[in-house]
Amino acid sequence: MLAAIASTGSLAAAARALDIVPSAMTYRLRQLEDAVDALLVQRSSKRSQLTPAGVELLKAGQPVMDELEALSQRVKRIATGWEPELVIVIDALIQESVLLDLCQTFYALGAPTQLRLLRGAMNGTLEPLLQGQADLSLGIFIENAQLAGINSSPLGEVPFVFATAPQHPLAQRHLEGVTITDALRAQHLAIAVADTSRRRTASTLGVVKGQPVLTVPDMRTKLKAQLAGLGCGYLPLSLAHDHIQNGDLVVIELNHPPRSASLSMAWREDNRSAGQALKWWLKKLQPLRTRQALIGHTRPL
Repeated sequence: MLAAIASTGSLAAAARALDIVPSAMTYRLRQLEDAVDALLVQRSSKRSQLTPAGVELLKAGQPVMDELEALSQRVKRIATGWEPELVIVIDALIQESVLLDLCQTFYALGAPTQLRLLRGAMNGTLEPLLQGQADLSLGIFIENAQLAGINSSPLGEVPFVFATAPQHPLAQRHLEGVTITDALRAQHLAIAVADTSRRRTASTLGVVKGQPVLTVPDMRTKLKAQLAGLGCGYLPLSLAHDHIQNGDLVVIELNHPPRSASLSMAWREDNRSAGQALKWWLKKLQPLRTRQALIGHTRPL
C-alpha cells in the first residue's frame, strides 16, 4: 500500500492500482498509522506523499514483504510440487534464441508453472537471486557465485575482442601499425553496458582510467553504437564474429592479454527440495553442449 502511494502520488490512484475502493484504502492506511502510532502519509487535495516515517517503514519493511512472498511461494510449491512461477534472470551474454528454445520445450510439458524472464547485467544478474526475487540466474560471473546459500555450476568461458568500426580513429591507427595503449584509448569514447544492480556496487568493465563513457542498456545496443563508429570497447566474440567477417568491425590488438569472462548459472534451492520446474531446468542445463550453446559456442542437441 505504501509503495503504491509513493509511486502514484495519490490515495485514489493507489487504490486503483491495488484494485480496491478509495474508502478501503483510507481505512487501511488509518489502521496502519494507528498500529505504528505515526503519521505515514501527508495528505492534501492535490497530492499525497510519504512522510519520513512512511519512507523508513517502506524501506525497512521491503525485506519482510520479500520473505512473506517467498514463504507463500514455498507453501504453494510444497502443496503441488510445481512452482506457480519460475523466475529466470539472464545476462546480456546469454544467447536468447537458445533460451527461448528451452522455454518452448518446457511449455510443451503442460506444467502449471509460468516462466518469467528478467534481463540482468554484471552484478544485476545475481542480485534478484540473492533477494529471493528469482529462482535461477544464467550468466553470473563465477567469482560472484561463491556465496552462502547459493549453488552454482559453470557455463563456460566467453572470449571477448576489442573492436571498432573501420572508420573509427583507433582502427585507423591500428592499421598504421600503432600500438593501442591505455593512454590512447583514454582519448576516445568507450561504450559500456550498464550494471543493472541497484543495491550492490555497480561495475564498469573494459574502461581505462579517465576515459569518457557512454553507458547503454544492453549488449546489442553496445554493438550498434560501435558499428556506427560512436565509440570503442570489448564485445563477446559470438556477437561480433559475423560483423568482423564482413568487415563492419575491426579487431584491435591491445597491449593486454586476451580477455574472457567465466560465466556460471546459480540457484538458491537445494536440488532435493527444489520445485519440479527448477529441477527440470537444472536437469536440462546439465549437458555441456547445452551450456556451450547458451554462451554462443554451439547449438544444443
